[in-house]
Amino acid sequence: MNFPGDRVPVPGSEREPVPGSRAVDGAPADERIEVTVLVRRKPGTEALPSPGLVTERLSREEFDARYGADPADIQRVEGFAAAHGLEVVEASTARRSVVLSGTVEQMSVAFGVDLRRYEHPEAGTYRGRTGPVLVPPELADVVVAVLGLDDRPQVTAHFQIDSGTETRLGTRPAGSHTGGELAALYEFPPGDGTGQTVAILEFGGGYREDDLAAYFSEIGVPAPSVEAVSIDGARNKPSTPDSADGEVMLDIEVAGAVAPAAGQAIYFAPNTSRGFIDAVSTAVHDSTRRPSVISISWGAAESTWTAQAREALDSEFQAAGLLGITICVASGDDGSTDQVVDGRAHVDYPAASPWVLGCGGTRIEVTNGAISSEVVWNDGAGSATGGGVSEIYPLPDWQATADVPPSANNAHTRGRGVPDVAGNASPATGYWVRVDGVEARFGGTSAVAPLWAGLVALLNQQLDNEVGFLNPQLYMEGAAFRDITRGDNGAYAAAKGWDPCTGLGRPVGTDLLRLLTP
Repeated sequence: MNFPGDRVPVPGSEREPVPGSRAVDGAPADERIEVTVLVRRKPGTEALPSPGLVTERLSREEFDARYGADPADIQRVEGFAAAHGLEVVEASTARRSVVLSGTVEQMSVAFGVDLRRYEHPEAGTYRGRTGPVLVPPELADVVVAVLGLDDRPQVTAHFQIDSGTETRLGTRPAGSHTGGELAALYEFPPGDGTGQTVAILEFGGGYREDDLAAYFSEIGVPAPSVEAVSIDGARNKPSTPDSADGEVMLDIEVAGAVAPAAGQAIYFAPNTSRGFIDAVSTAVHDSTRRPSVISISWGAAESTWTAQAREALDSEFQAAGLLGITICVASGDDGSTDQVVDGRAHVDYPAASPWVLGCGGTRIEVTNGAISSEVVWNDGAGSATGGGVSEIYPLPDWQATADVPPSANNAHTRGRGVPDVAGNASPATGYWVRVDGVEARFGGTSAVAPLWAGLVALLNQQLDNEVGFLNPQLYMEGAAFRDITRGDNGAYAAAKGWDPCTGLGRPVGTDLLRLLTP
């Protein structure tokens, strides 16, 4: 296929409008936008390890020197930008990124795209494109992704509020739990997370410091140190309880109740594929805050991401493993369909990445201070744990003995099984959350990701070392879990051993510490 000006497509950059969208007009030619251009690793660099047991730990400085971008490649992109009148905003060899600024007209010419405005009843108005992004032949081997031309919403927050549980301030919602109480029920090891930093990625909403101070005072736990980090112009912007503020406060309060002495860095980024990747890469390579665990409670069906975006994220998740960082990701709250209405089963991304710890959901019953029942979270009506079998990622070596079933879809693909682990997620047995002056009971796998992030902080503290990429050890030594054998999430049912609803099961924290102790 011939492209204008002998341009070549960036592999995996093809886009189509969100199904149900309507093109309304061309994007304003003089509108200024930013894009992130990602470049390859240094030519001749050894490949990052494949998903498996990562034993090597690199400092961020060592990683940049070994696996970062070649400055010459950065300069090539900067030269391309200058030739098209684009401004270089920033560049990073560690993140392998160059941020460019220019008008819609300049970007359209530079990257061979037609940017238009689209309307969608749920996604709203967004700037979009069709087809691939194009670059000159001299950049074909250099550029691996161009992100930000399209600004459609990419992900949704995986939390739910149990309506009707709102209470007056200072009053605990009936039947709710704190993160600390779940830690006790799941026998988390002792500690408070001293010396650790938990990174939490958010793509909307915000937190209020007075709410956090009041909440932790109410539950009798020291308030964690919380810092907002702005990515691509997004910032801490609280509004109302029914907004994404609920996600932000759930994440902070659950992780803080488990590991109150761990610092929390909240990375606020736009809800776009560019914002998501920039947030992940910033957190992974943050040499100031140096998080040892990252909690992600947002995602979308793997089929809604471009290949270039998934590959860019997977590369950063791999980097995290070499840096000793654990990535905990919610598996979704809409059962096996993952909000896609095509009659097929879908798994959520980035939980489906083979480099992250996918976190599924259960529903617990507590009697006399102990768990008397725990089943797959499925409360019906779009309130159930995500999970299933990837149709994009092959079965990782470390999951080969887990008896992952074929996909429930007609092709019966045998791929990466999601989730890996689980924890309480049902809003009916959920978490005590304070947000924007309201207290209510929250649930969703959004709560399980920060719960596990808090557990990882405690493990790191006890071991005086980062546990990093956990998955291979967890699958080799499944004794650190309570198996969940009852319930389903739609297309998949719980079973003895690993299953596509709750993975290996819910943790027994002290057993997990013993498993990881050298």
